[in-house]
Amino acid sequence: MTDKTVEKSEAEWQTELDPLQYHVLRKHGTERAFTSPLNDEKRTGTFRCAGCGEPLFDSKTKYESGSGWPSFWAPLNGAVDTSVDRSHFMTRTEVHCAKCGGHLGHVFPDGPRPTGERYCMNGAALKFEEKK
Repeated sequence: MTDKTVEKSEAEWQTELDPLQYHVLRKHGTERAFTSPLNDEKRTGTFRCAGCGEPLFDSKTKYESGSGWPSFWAPLNGAVDTSVDRSHFMTRTEVHCAKCGGHLGHVFPDGPRPTGERYCMNGAALKFEEKK
């Protein structure tokens, strides 16, 4: 994992994020499937970390996985880090923002070409910026 460049206290995070964003980004939570408006986002632009604003995914890599969460086949170069998640009686690869360490979701090896990966992200962990 890379060195985080955004360091804040838990109190600062709680003040800056809404309760769902805090639960997902700072407490490794998961939003309910099919609840994020970003799941249906089709415009051209950039998906950024809701915690620190770091660009994470280009809309060109977004696809409909049917999982109920925004899914991408690749992050922007250097934008995310991963770690092993052994919660919920399984082993998964957790995805974090490389800049602030916020929990974004998980990556699975069942995505489309060219990478074969499915970055299954919580919409609450993301903000969309349309390309003008």
